[in-house]
Amino acid sequence: MKADGTKGSGMGILYETYFGVFLILLCALGGGAAWMTGRACANTWRPLWVLCWFLFLLTLAIRFLTFALFEGTLLSVQFLVVDYLVLLGFGLAGWRFTRTKQMTTQYVWLYEKTGPFTWRLREGQTDRYAEG
Repeated sequence: MKADGTKGSGMGILYETYFGVFLILLCALGGGAAWMTGRACANTWRPLWVLCWFLFLLTLAIRFLTFALFEGTLLSVQFLVVDYLVLLGFGLAGWRFTRTKQMTTQYVWLYEKTGPFTWRLREGQTDRYAEG
């Protein structure tokens, strides 16, 4: 808090508290939890909408921690959306990373890994489910 009773200089449109809070609470702790949530959804072959729902619940928990520990706004739509988008990025990355590993190890004769988040059909193979 400043001497005049207002909050200190935050990040403005991206985040309401200090940059360290954004990095540690949202990116490190929340992002790590979102990554693991994405991995868990991929490992159990759940659809993406389930991951999105779990990440929304995680966003509410992160907003509460920001409110309780750092005097942030609890129910601000702007910061709720920002937090959700950041966590969604981490969660989708974890989901896709794990799904790539699944597809290239469980269907090794059909797919080959082209990057950490992508795979492709092996030469000479056809995927009858992807074509129809």
